[in-house]
Amino acid sequence: MRFAGKIAVVTGAASGIGKATVLKLASEGAHVFAADIDETGGRALAEHSNGKIDFVRCDVTRPSDIEALMNEAAAKGGGIDIVFNNAAAGGDRAPIDEITPEGWDRTMDLVLKSVAMGIRYAAPHMKGRKGASIINTASVAALGAGYSPTAYAVAKVGVLHLSKVAATDLARYGIRVNAICPGFINTNIFTASLDVPEAMKEQANAVIAGMSAQAQPVARGGQPDDIANAVAFLASDESSFMTGTHLLVDGGLTIGQRHAWDPESPGMFDALVAMEEAAKAGAPA
Repeated sequence: MRFAGKIAVVTGAASGIGKATVLKLASEGAHVFAADIDETGGRALAEHSNGKIDFVRCDVTRPSDIEALMNEAAAKGGGIDIVFNNAAAGGDRAPIDEITPEGWDRTMDLVLKSVAMGIRYAAPHMKGRKGASIINTASVAALGAGYSPTAYAVAKVGVLHLSKVAATDLARYGIRVNAICPGFINTNIFTASLDVPEAMKEQANAVIAGMSAQAQPVARGGQPDDIANAVAFLASDESSFMTGTHLLVDGGLTIGQRHAWDPESPGMFDALVAMEEAAKAGAPA
């Protein structure tokens, strides 16, 4: 019961990583304020929690909603100890030579500004509380190209750096700030923004789940609980000497090119050796 008596706030709480984290924190004693625009999923989460979870409707693209969320959690709980700024989606998928200013701004508001405002409106309620911890969801997309659409990747780089500079701003108040960089996690984030029938989204999610087991050295798809466990660590006293940094939870996705860990995928060096051997085999005696 690492979080007995603690008040936690989780955004994007009705499904996926957020839901797994809400359940993890509540199972270890925290009273969790679960925020989402999905009222059906959020209320169901609260109704089955024996009073350990409160649902608060919150659209994180609206700073006033975030402020109201933090104020409600603090008013009911007497303050806030843990915040997991998690809510996001894939954003605008257009490449940089096609994206509109509006598409860019929508992505930044959802993925980056929401985290900044989550920190902004939570921090006043966390000052001086022993073990206060803020955790932000970044991404492997913040660490290199090719993992996501451009606007999303840039926003997640912002989340990563925001976590560092916020850690310096808030250190004087005893508030730690860290980030998590998930890899290929089996959630609906990949298909949530698709304008297709739900049945097709379910099929797409099934295909993605099948592919994810082959995407990295750890031969299984990442699960929401993998991230929830990392959040719980960063929220706990076990990580009390960590701030302004990030945890990479990606099953080794960013470990290197595929041939570095997949013997059936030859790399450039292997190709050169094969060419050399072929040349020797064909050379005259």
